[in-house]
Amino acid sequence: MNTTVTPDPPVIMVRGLRTQFGAEVIHDALDFDVHRGEIVALVGGSGSGKTTLLRAIIMLLKPAAGSIKLLGQEIIGISDSAAFRLRRRFGMLFQQGALFSSLTVRENVAVALREHTRLPAQLITEIADLKIVLAGLPADTGSKLPRELSGGMLKRAALARALALDPALLFLDEPTAGLDPVSAGAFDQLVVQLKESLGLTVVMVTHDLDTLWQATDRVAFLGEKRVIGYAPMRELTAAEHPLIRAYFEGPRGRAAREQAGAK
Repeated sequence: MNTTVTPDPPVIMVRGLRTQFGAEVIHDALDFDVHRGEIVALVGGSGSGKTTLLRAIIMLLKPAAGSIKLLGQEIIGISDSAAFRLRRRFGMLFQQGALFSSLTVRENVAVALREHTRLPAQLITEIADLKIVLAGLPADTGSKLPRELSGGMLKRAALARALALDPALLFLDEPTAGLDPVSAGAFDQLVVQLKESLGLTVVMVTHDLDTLWQATDRVAFLGEKRVIGYAPMRELTAAEHPLIRAYFEGPRGRAAREQAGAK
């Protein structure tokens, strides 16, 4: 009797990716996988193409070559209608939040629900309020405008909007940028809690070394136009590649490592 268990295919599978702007090649023959239920971070030096890779995966940038499968569906050459349907299966938190300044937090969260569903207005309002609380905000935040929120609250409001459609995948671009250490740590804890309670798969771009230690399952290090290291932080920081060693062995890297208890 054959008892071999076939592993689930990756929810994100990138093969042979090439991206470029004019003559400048950002990625070349890049491979990258993410499995269901992981929190994965993209890191690397300036110009390594972290955000470019993220934008290619979420269909905001068209690669020059290669394959990207998102939830089993090839997105290179995807039709507009198929892309529209696929977009409702993932949420995106942009670095600056990208909330509509003239709409309340509740109205911002409701935008995706109004665009992608035909739910009654009252139910949309109730779902929006639920997502606001789920993102760790007080219930009365829904009636506030973005300008009335602190930086940490803005990030959580943007997260509530990213969660509006119950996504399978959540993408975060520098989620703790501009936050004080306490607020950043609380946001990291929230992301981990949401992953565990909702079964999310999370991909983030971050420079926050504390986030890498506290909130990730694996970290992909981009350099030389590809992924040159991909492992949990304890393994990645022990890698011999000079780019990886230089990135993690500075004073900030050592401090984050000690804070995480990884002597």
